[in-house]
Amino acid sequence: MTIDAPETEITEAWRVACDGGEGPLGHPRVWLSLSHESGEVECGYCDKRFIHVSRVPPKKG
Repeated sequence: MTIDAPETEITEAWRVACDGGEGPLGHPRVWLSLSHESGEVECGYCDKRFIHVSRVPPKKG
């Protein structure tokens, strides 16, 4: 069984910042590096997943 991340963001950058969003639900800003092998990284605080655009399959249609 696979558990999905609470939020996923597609990005063109290989290094991203995550602060958990604004307000009291946020967390300290952390910088994360996406793996060049998998093309993704997950925040250790809020479990938000960042996926590099090169790893997203093109839309059909």
